[in-house]
Amino acid sequence: MSFEKMLKQVKHKPGKVARMMKHNAPKKRKYARANNVCVRCGSHEGFIHKYGLNLCRKCFREVAKDLGFKKYGHEV
Repeated sequence: MSFEKMLKQVKHKPGKVARMMKHNAPKKRKYARANNVCVRCGSHEGFIHKYGLNLCRKCFREVAKDLGFKKYGHEV
């Protein structure tokens, strides 16, 4: 039985809901992929966490020049 389904069944009993939330609530994740989300677009894919950027690779390419990064290997 899912967590939401169980909450529906006991929603009119505040004591049971509080106890259920304490013991059966989904665990907060620290290291999962779902935790890493792009600040601009909300994407999980191609996430860049280095230097505290918290951007996906697509958004990084759009704002890299404004942030002071430059492309090496090409004369631009």
